[in-house]
Amino acid sequence: MSTYKAPLADIRFALFDVIGAEAEFARLGFADATRDVLDAVLDEAARFTETVLAPLNATGDREGCTLDRATGDVTTPTGFKAAYAQFVDGGWPSLTSPVEFGGQAMPHTVGFPLKEMIDAANLAWGNFPLLSHGATEALLHHGEDWQREVFLKPLVDGRWTGTMCLTEPHCGSDLGLLKTRAEPQSDGTYSIHGTKIFITAGEHDLTENIVHLVLARLPDAPAGSRGISLFVVPKFQVARDGAVGQRNALRCGSLEHKMGIHGSATCVMNFDGAQAYLVGQPHKGLMAMFTMMNSARLGVGLQGLGLSDRALQNALRCARDRLQGRALSGATEPQKPADPIIVHPDVRRMLLTCKALVEGGRVMGYHAGVQLDIAQASPDAAERERADALVGFLTPIVKACLTEWSVECTYHALQCFGGHGYIAEWGMEQLARDARITTLYEGTTGIQALDLLGRKVMQLQGAGLKAFLAMVDDFCREHADDASVAEFIGPLRERASQWQALTRDIVQRASADPDELGAAAHDYLMYSGYVVLAYWWARSVAASEASSQSADFKAGKRETARFYFARLLPRAGAHADAIAASASTLMTLPSGAFDA
Repeated sequence: MSTYKAPLADIRFALFDVIGAEAEFARLGFADATRDVLDAVLDEAARFTETVLAPLNATGDREGCTLDRATGDVTTPTGFKAAYAQFVDGGWPSLTSPVEFGGQAMPHTVGFPLKEMIDAANLAWGNFPLLSHGATEALLHHGEDWQREVFLKPLVDGRWTGTMCLTEPHCGSDLGLLKTRAEPQSDGTYSIHGTKIFITAGEHDLTENIVHLVLARLPDAPAGSRGISLFVVPKFQVARDGAVGQRNALRCGSLEHKMGIHGSATCVMNFDGAQAYLVGQPHKGLMAMFTMMNSARLGVGLQGLGLSDRALQNALRCARDRLQGRALSGATEPQKPADPIIVHPDVRRMLLTCKALVEGGRVMGYHAGVQLDIAQASPDAAERERADALVGFLTPIVKACLTEWSVECTYHALQCFGGHGYIAEWGMEQLARDARITTLYEGTTGIQALDLLGRKVMQLQGAGLKAFLAMVDDFCREHADDASVAEFIGPLRERASQWQALTRDIVQRASADPDELGAAAHDYLMYSGYVVLAYWWARSVAASEASSQSADFKAGKRETARFYFARLLPRAGAHADAIAASASTLMTLPSGAFDA
């Protein structure tokens, strides 16, 4: 049976020792985000996720959600509704939201370990409140005053949840193809007609109302992505004074039957003249939706992190307990019939791979959260601009790499169980199935790669990349004489220099052949992720050596960093070699010849 224990020691190390979050929060004016408050938040988050959510993970996978086709109502698995009520009673939905709408105004970063714990404990359940934060951000930044007043308060306190309705049956990521239409009404509202698919938490029984943020076209909309507007469409109609009325003209037409996350309602939503309000300016909906989408992308990255950590915990327990074979160098426990499998080099390879990707990935993800807080709260305009560029640059890396690594980690962890990993009762195959979706929704890895290279590097002239490389350079100079990290400084500098050279080469080649950008994008993304992780592993070793952590903890960080630099960072070299290959290696074969 799969179990979960929140990794509080490493979460605290990542937040306070490596990133220095406590000092950052004080500098940014978050007066209530003191260490004692943060410790209490982490402790209570661990209690809730371990004792309330984790026991429901297998239940949700077995039962799934059910749809009443006559009414369009969706019932969540046993225990999900009661768990959500406890979530609301604990004040968790309001943790990082503004005070004026009922929030606690804690830093965004504080929500990151909470999100990690929730998704490690029960990813399917975590999908129901996932998009409420993004909906809150979209309305906060783009909504009218009355919309913020009416919709944000119940979203913030958790009485309502939010969704993001983008995809349609005929269009996936190419939203310029969408056909859902919005017809203006005489009372200033709009009537929405169309079908949206893959809508996470589009219908459920957890809350009083569901707030759908829907992309649609106005009658005078220009073609393509420039003609998309954003609308707020509640499940139950809501007047401008906040009064809730009758059921709106929308319903769940079907639930998708999925490979994983069975306890999460993935809905086909039909809008048949549903009453809606325009959010932001006409034909500017895509920009408003990206406020929500970027929040969701970081959240999905944390989903990958949580699944990887839970998988590692269970694999490590199995490796210590399961007896099979003898150590090649001689029996380590001769009094037993066999040694625990953790003595075998290949098992250690899998466990150390997971440990390196999880612990390094945790710091990488949390650091992006800190940049969100700096971008919103710093009194210095230049610092806000720099942090905004940096978090924009890091978002596709965090989303894509933490989710791609979650597929690798959950499969390594399953492998440690041998044949038992394939058996449902151990819970490892559920983690592997659940992890697979994280590389797909909120933008596939390919979409993240194009966003990173095409937009964040080329269109924005690499502002975020320059900021991150400056961090690397500062660290290397500050620790040039630090014996504890001396072995990592040279390789880190070398990869950072290669990163710059690869970027220049791709930009030059793409100016002559646009296909070069698409051909290099995936490898460039993964290269970037491995170099970012190398930086955080070097910083983690420096932070651990300077801390009051135990000798075992310090040794764990140091040896895992050595493993990472020796066995995982070289993957960046393979990606660099692939980038050097021209687009012709992908584009020369005619499409009709693939099956020849």
